[in-house]
Amino acid sequence: MKIAITQFVTLDGVSQGPGSADEDTTGDFERGGWFVPHLDEVFVQRASDWLDLADGLLLGRRTYEAFARDWPQITDPDDPFTGRMNALPKYVVSNTLTEGTWNPTTVLRGDIGETVGALRAAPGRELQVHGSARLASSLLAAGLVDTLRLVITPSIIGQGRRLLSDDADVGLRLTDHQITPRGLVVLEYEVTGPAPLATYEGTAHL
Repeated sequence: MKIAITQFVTLDGVSQGPGSADEDTTGDFERGGWFVPHLDEVFVQRASDWLDLADGLLLGRRTYEAFARDWPQITDPDDPFTGRMNALPKYVVSNTLTEGTWNPTTVLRGDIGETVGALRAAPGRELQVHGSARLASSLLAAGLVDTLRLVITPSIIGQGRRLLSDDADVGLRLTDHQITPRGLVVLEYEVTGPAPLATYEGTAHL
């Protein structure tokens, strides 16, 4: 299966607390809910199309516990995601969680290179990471990601946890892009390996 990461980020790279003021207040974060004003039907359809590709969800413990609390409680029959999110196999990366409550769930303990690497080698379409910014950053740094989808809001909030870690070394190839009516910039990348480097030698080779 391909490992596909979807992350909501501000223009200054913050990924913390996109959905509400109290979603994630760690580190005295006070600017949560920055993604919601920019939601529109075009993006909802795009996100639904992505979810159609999933054969499983790969989540960090914090995001898993929030999802496990909230998704089973959604009863709106017209919600485009609930049935699929609840039915998909869930894999949670945690050395502290002993079992999951949002079935079907498998807890992955130990080195992510081994545990996630084994899932990546298994047949299937996509194993999708939603939220779970710390896990996403670790997977990128470990070279375990195939697809990166960034959804960038037209906002700069100046506070909060950034998505990308200092030890990541990732080259990307843009495979698709879109701008939604409310200004979301949707960028889809294929991970190509380490970031390429070169030396600028003037305009002759441009």
